[in-house]
Formats: sequence, C-alpha cells, structure tokens
Amino acid sequence: MMDHALFLSHDSPTLFSSGGSQNRISCAQFVKVSKCKGFPNKTHSGRLSLRAGERPFNLLGKRVCDRRGLYSSKVIASSTQLPVQEFRSKTPQDINVLVVGSTGYIGKFVVVELVKRGFNVFAIARERSGIGGKLGKEEIKKELKGAQVCFADVTDIKSLQIAIADLGISVDVIISCLASRNGGVKDSWKIDYEATRNSLIAGKAAGASHFVLLSAICVQKPLLEFQRAKLKFEAELQREAENGGLTYSIVRPTAFFKSLGGQVELVKSGKPYVMFGDGKLCACKPISESDLASFIVDCSLDRDKINKILPIGGPGKAMTPLEQAEILFRLMGKKPKFLKVPLEIMDFAIGLLDFLLKVFPSLEDAAEFAKIGRYYAAESMLVWDPQTGKYDASATPSYGKATLEDFFDKVLREGMAGQELGDQAVF
Repeated sequence: MMDHALFLSHDSPTLFSSGGSQNRISCAQFVKVSKCKGFPNKTHSGRLSLRAGERPFNLLGKRVCDRRGLYSSKVIASSTQLPVQEFRSKTPQDINVLVVGSTGYIGKFVVVELVKRGFNVFAIARERSGIGGKLGKEEIKKELKGAQVCFADVTDIKSLQIAIADLGISVDVIISCLASRNGGVKDSWKIDYEATRNSLIAGKAAGASHFVLLSAICVQKPLLEFQRAKLKFEAELQREAENGGLTYSIVRPTAFFKSLGGQVELVKSGKPYVMFGDGKLCACKPISESDLASFIVDCSLDRDKINKILPIGGPGKAMTPLEQAEILFRLMGKKPKFLKVPLEIMDFAIGLLDFLLKVFPSLEDAAEFAKIGRYYAAESMLVWDPQTGKYDASATPSYGKATLEDFFDKVLREGMAGQELGDQAVF
C-alpha cells in the first residue's frame, strides 16, 4: 500500500502520491467533496494510506460525505479515517493501559486479561473497595496481581489527576469499567457520568489517545437514570472523537452470567423458579465475564473496533427466562417448577412509590429500584431495531465460548462464591 498526501479542495478532490505525481480520483472511488453542503471553501491536507474504493473524510476526523454526497456528522470508522496512533504499532509490553473501575466485577476480569496478554496495566482503585468496601489496599493489590495499583477517588477529578501524574507515565489507552453500584438516581449520575467523565479528562491529560467504555445494551431504550447518565457520557465521548481529541470503542454487553444465577441456590433447595409473565417477555444472549473482558481488551488494539458502538453477547441463541430455567432444571434432573408473577404487580408498586415520592423525597431511589426491576423483567437485552420496534437476536453479535449451561453446571457444583451481586442485586 502506498502512502499519499490527500488534498481536498472545494472544487474537487485531488490525490498527490508521495512521489509527487498528481492523479485524479474517480467518483467510483470517492464521493465528490464539492457536493457536501457547507464544505469549507479552503484546502485541508494531511497524510493517510488509501485503498481503492475507500471513501474520503475530513482530515480533522469530523465529518464525511455519504454515498449520496450529503454532509454527515457521523464519524465512520475505518483504517483510513483515523488519526495515526503510534501505540498500535507497539508490542503489548510497551503499551500503557489505565483501567478505572478495576475492582468492579468486570473490571477485575479486564485487569486479569490485560496482564495475561502482557500489557503494562495501571489500575485505579478506591482505598476501600469490593462489596461493602471490605477490601483494604493490600488485599486490592493481591486481587489485581500483575497491575500497578494506585489509589484515588474517581469522583474527585483532582484526586484522579494527581494519582495518574504520580505514575510518571504517558497513558496510551483508558478502559473504563465504572458502573453505578445500585442504579440509584444520584449514584448513577455520580458514577456513570461524572466519574467516567473525570477519567476521560484525566486520561487525556496523561496522553491517552483511545478510550474503551463499558456501557450497557439497555441504553438503547433509556427509561432509567443510569441509562440516561451512560448515554450522556457516550455522547460526550463521541464529540471528543469528532473534534479529533481521541478515538473510542463503546462496548454494550448483554446480560452477565452472574446476573442470571441469582436463583440457582433457591431452585437447588427445592424452591420454584420465579419469572414474570409467561417467562418469554425478555431474552438475552448471556456472556461470561471472562469472554466480555477479552472482547474489551480486543478493543484496545483492533482497528475495526475504533469509533464504534459495539453491542455484544455470548455464544449460542438468545434465551428467555423460561429457557434459562429449563436448562437449570435439566442439569439438576428435576421436573421444572415455576412461579409466574404478573407484571401488573410491579406496575402497581411503581405507581404507589411515584405517588409517595411527591410527599417523601427520600423514596427517590426506592422508586427507581422498582422501575429497574420492571425494566429487566420485561425488556430483552438484545439489539433494538427502531424500524420494526422489536429486539433482534440475529443482529446481536456473539463472542466467546463459555455458555450459560456451563455456568449453571459450575454453580450447582461449587456454589456462587465470588459471584455475589452485592449492591447490584437490584439489577
């Protein structure tokens, strides 16, 4: 592939090869820049590599023409449209990755995967972490073995900036696994938006040029505060990329295994499996925590994942709660026993809490928790198709090898140790 300097003028796109010879590019290869509405009447220049058939782009990384010649504000991610990021040509041991939310459930798996692949891993953690803050500094360091751990409060931008500066490194990639502990209104905005934004600001100041965000597939239909908080940060991250500040990968996973394992011990003891409606209201393609961590780490280097929103699920078909329960009973060799709860019960509770909230503001989180429960009881964790108004399992990508059946089998043998939901039990 030959490197070229591309000069885009208002009149026509002209390509100059690095050797200096001038060549016109046909419309079959590139969209005519002159058709772009509002295209500045001046020349932009920059260096990039081109393949036949690839499309032009604003060299500031902001806007491109689509195939109809219309001006679009959407950043299109391809190998030719992105700023050169030198770290991508390095070996993992020469790449510095900063992980925030490193002691969270997925964050711990991400650190393990990064260390396994040989990256230089720098983990930001609170001085007291884990469920209920039960882990101290030394325990956290043992849990994040192989990473250099530094302690800071991600909700305090100054604390975070000082901690990163004290590392004395230039950051290449930031991976944020921050998530609200319980989905409460204030906690959602404090963590899913403010703390994650602090990580972006502090990371950029330390030299980071790529940001990998662990989001959630449910933000497609934002009815809850934590979803709105995540979406607000996603939008800011995308604007950063449009302005050439850095690139991003936004990962939106479906349900984690542990979130589907909460009833295993109850069913094992003889209790019925509880589901809402007929058990077919919601479906997901559950993904293991280690597989999700592997995908997140892939986003650190894979060019085909740059400046993209990436929904992701585990292997196999999408499964409803009824199908999940049937797997569990089959593994135990027991006849299925269900308790089906009408959704109207939750609707009544939400209505009552919303009414009481007008008189007792302290019930704000209780009302939000009820809405979270209602959401997860009725909405699928799959890609949403706004044109059909339905969830689309076939459009939800699969990744990894571990299956929910493998997980259930292990939990039946070993229990849920290490899989505690803690503050996130409401999810």
